[in-house]
Amino acid sequence: MAVVAVWKCDRDGKMFDDKKAAEAHDKMLELAANITDLIENSVKGISEEHSEAIGLLLAGKSEVLAKACKGKPELLLEEASDDSVTPLVANQ
Repeated sequence: MAVVAVWKCDRDGKMFDDKKAAEAHDKMLELAANITDLIENSVKGISEEHSEAIGLLLAGKSEVLAKACKGKPELLLEEASDDSVTPLVANQ
């Protein structure tokens, strides 16, 4: 019987077979939580669901956002055309 090493992210329970990937995922979730807190403290009336979704989106795109802030804002337009992004819909 073989022994397989796996790493579990304690923030969301996701399992990884690579320690580096697990640490990168955990770091992204930590950034998302901090962004979520910033949004909730800065934008009055925003729902927790929406602030978490925005936090995860921005944390997941942190490399592109950093490049955009350093003088390449057009990179955000390329990311915006990505079909995997689900638009937020205002509650009516």
